[in-house]
Parts: sequence; structure tokens; C-alpha cells
Amino acid sequence: MRVVIVTESFPPDVNGVAHCAFQTARHLAERGHTPVVIAPATADDVPDDQAPCPVVRVPSLPLPGYPQVRVALPSRRLAATLAEHRADVVHLAGPFVLGARGMAAAARLGLPAVAVYQTDLAGYARTYFGAGEATAWRRLRSVHTAADLTLAPSSAALRDLEAHGVPRVKLWPRGVDTARFRPGLRDEALRRALAPNSELLVGYVGRLAPEKQVELLAGACTLPGVRVVVVGDGPSRPGLEQALPGAVFLGRRTGDDLARLFASLDVFAHTGPFETFCQTVQEAMASGVPVVAPAAGGPLDLVAHGRTGLLVPPGDAAAVRDAVRTLTAQPALRAEYGAAGRATVEGRTWAAIGDQLIGHYADVLAGRRTAVAA
Repeated sequence: MRVVIVTESFPPDVNGVAHCAFQTARHLAERGHTPVVIAPATADDVPDDQAPCPVVRVPSLPLPGYPQVRVALPSRRLAATLAEHRADVVHLAGPFVLGARGMAAAARLGLPAVAVYQTDLAGYARTYFGAGEATAWRRLRSVHTAADLTLAPSSAALRDLEAHGVPRVKLWPRGVDTARFRPGLRDEALRRALAPNSELLVGYVGRLAPEKQVELLAGACTLPGVRVVVVGDGPSRPGLEQALPGAVFLGRRTGDDLARLFASLDVFAHTGPFETFCQTVQEAMASGVPVVAPAAGGPLDLVAHGRTGLLVPPGDAAAVRDAVRTLTAQPALRAEYGAAGRATVEGRTWAAIGDQLIGHYADVLAGRRTAVAA
């Protein structure tokens, strides 16, 4: 198949949309298909020489107040690429701005489109503006309704989409690199550097932005014998450095460096309530680390409460602190949850998940052929 992936974000960006789009392109290429990616231009024109397929960059501007996020500008390159690539399927990754234009271009050209829902934009609107949820859902509904198929990453996301009137929704979760993220990378030298007094390490990995609510880890910072480690960057970092006394901020980490950090944690704590999936929870589980996460969104599918980790009420700092205290006080429980988490995700490779996606493409193409024949 010839596939055009239209994505709101792509590496070197570090976020769920970018990572999933990259893994999708890589898997398609490995399976002998022919993908092309269309994505917003980066701020400093970083070359795409590490990408698994050609990447077409369209002009973009930084999002006001959040310059790490780039918003694509209108460009003729999008429609031209769809036509020149002779696409069989258009894959819309987290469609909102560029993806909406991709959907319109695919419709004009009569091309089937698969829209992958990845970001709780309504939740973000509530967090940043205190309003705008209805507007965000209208935008999302218009794009996803026009697609032949919408893929939701979790049961909670699927229910949200259906409740807001989006038709033709199926579940498509995310894979995890179980070879990269593994318990054997636990690094005692790294642990001593981060916790010179032999503290237990409680880590957060992700963007530092208001919707992630990382300040909920403040209570964990006060627990005796605990050191909070924050991996990631974003506009909230200066405020969080004040709100989390004693925490170690390591900035953005990727690749094997990130995998060592995951495996060297004693507890992984995620705090954001707006995750449609939550890949970092899955990476922690692959690393054999027990998880504390809110009982909302994607983590509901990932964390088995009382078996691989603990789910807590969203937005409840005391509950986060108490869950961390429970796990840090019981090494046998941590080991039990960590081993169960690793066993849970071992079959969720990107290859397996990528093959599911190719099956969804095939179903869409078969549906188009049936419609034409009728």
C-alpha cells in the first residue's frame, strides 16, 4: 500500500503523536509498504535523515505561549503530495489543524482516510482557557466524521468519541518497545547519583505543561526516604521547580538514556488526567516498574489496580502521595507489581500493533471497493 501519513507532530518533536507517527511509518516501510509523512516544519529545520521514509515539511508557526508546539500553515504541498504519491490510504495522526486540511484534500481526491484520535483537545481547552470544549469537539467531530474510520487508543477515548457523535470508531492501542524498555537496564550507579542517601526514586516522565498536573507530586516530595525525579521539559518547568522541593529535574531524555532512567526507578507516577492512552505508563510497565496513575482516560486500560499498580482519583494530591507511600514502604509489593506489569505488556510490540493498523487499512479499502461495486 501507498500511505500518506499527515501528522500534527513528528520527530524531533517528543510527544505521543510524533512517536506513534514515527513508529507507524517505520513499520509500514519494514512490511514493504510505501509511506510518506507530511508534518509541520521544525523551528530550526532539523534534517529528517533518521526518518524511515520521505518527510514533506509544510510551513509552520509556534503556538503562542507554547513555542515547543508548531502549528502548520496552509500549503499547497499537502494536496500535491497526496496526488504525487498516488496514495491508497491517507492516515491522519491526531488531526486538528494540518490533519483537517489533509482530510479535506483526501475528500477532494476521493481517497480513503483513517483518522487516529490521540489528543484530548477538549480537556486541554478546559485547562488552558476554562472554556472552549464544545468548540474543540465540533472541530474534532467534523474531521473524524468525514473519515472512513476513526481509531481510538483506549476504551475511554472510544466512549468519548461515540458520546460526541463520531461514527465508525474502532479500538487501536499503542505498541511499546519491549527490547529497549526492560528491567535489566536498572543502573545502580545512576541511582546513587540521583539519590546519594539511598532514597527510593519516584519518577515522572513527560511534558511539563499545565494539563499534566505534575504539581500533584508535591506530597511525594515530602515523604521520608523518597527522591522525586522529573524527566521532561515544557513551559511549566520553572513553576514546578518551585512547587516540588528537593525534586531532581533532568530535562528531556530519549532513547537508551531514557530507558535506563525508567528501569532505575522504584515507582513511576503519572499525574495528568487527560491522557487518551499514556505511553509513558506502558514504558514504565515494560521496565518492570510499578505505576501510580489517575483513574481516568488511557491508564484505565493499562493499569490493573492492585496488580500492576495503583489508580487514584484524578487531581487528588493526597491520593498520589498515599499511593506512593504504600509502594515505597513495601518492596515485595513493588517487585510483584513490576513483574506483573512487564508480563502484561510483553505482547504489545509495535510490530503487533502495526499489523493491526494494516488490517484496518485493508478493511477500509475493502469497504470502498464494495461501495463502488454496489
